[in-house]
Amino acid sequence: MNRSLPLNALQVFNVAASELSFARAADRLFVTHGAVSRQIRTLEDALGLPLFERRNRAVFLTPAGERLHTTTRQMFEQLASTVASLRTTSPARALVVSCEPTLAMRWFIPRLGAFAQMHPDIALHLHSAGGPLDLASAGVDIAIRRNDFFWGHTLVAEPLADEWIGPVGLPASFDTPHLKQLHTRSRPHAWQDWHRATSPRQTAVDEAPHLNASRTTATPPFEHFYLSLQAAGAGLGTAIGSVYMVSDELNAGRLVAPYGFVRDGSAYVALAREPFAEDPARETLLHWLRATLAESASQWISGVAPAHTR
Repeated sequence: MNRSLPLNALQVFNVAASELSFARAADRLFVTHGAVSRQIRTLEDALGLPLFERRNRAVFLTPAGERLHTTTRQMFEQLASTVASLRTTSPARALVVSCEPTLAMRWFIPRLGAFAQMHPDIALHLHSAGGPLDLASAGVDIAIRRNDFFWGHTLVAEPLADEWIGPVGLPASFDTPHLKQLHTRSRPHAWQDWHRATSPRQTAVDEAPHLNASRTTATPPFEHFYLSLQAAGAGLGTAIGSVYMVSDELNAGRLVAPYGFVRDGSAYVALAREPFAEDPARETLLHWLRATLAESASQWISGVAPAHTR
């Protein structure tokens, strides 16, 4: 016989077999005595054999009923246990991360897949924003920022990595007596910061006299740091780039940085409302950010280590 057994009838049978009473089963199931009898009859018809013996208003399980009850009791107990577990287990909430736009687009997003493979139990929702942020009202768990502004006294700040900058562009952009310097309004002093950082050793300027102000041509500034780097990649001139934001292009040979990178005195930090150690997911992301930023920089700068090991 290939007829499927009705689940509702199995449930009614399981209660009636536990109670050995159709009346008590009806009370437990909030149905009538007749409804219980009909469900049991439906199940017996589907199986082609009796499950209860009816004697003097009492019911008793047949050998077939005993065997079926052993299975249904285990089945419904396991089902009840699973449902209870599902109701009490809440899914892990995704970490909401706010990251400066250029770092997010050129460094973080290309590495999200690697993070997901390493930590499949931690979901990230990435927002792109820069500068001050009210983490509570924005619903943000972690903000990744450069420490070029005051974020107040209520946030926890964990160091991620020092900023390293240097001129980047296509090879042809450096093979010219008059360099086109690309500027950006979001980092208006980037070239001055690079010159200041190189002044103690003068290596880059000595090797590249055309980087001196008298041998350069400045273009109108771009609105955002990201756009100046895109322009450098398009051959429109040379921009000051962060090593983290250009490491992929350097590795692929799409950009060159013939004068290397120097610290500009700023750094990246991770901001949160509570200590990172209080949440394993936040702490895991913090360690991953430090290690992965250091790895990106170490390919182009010797002696770079994650911030917490220095």
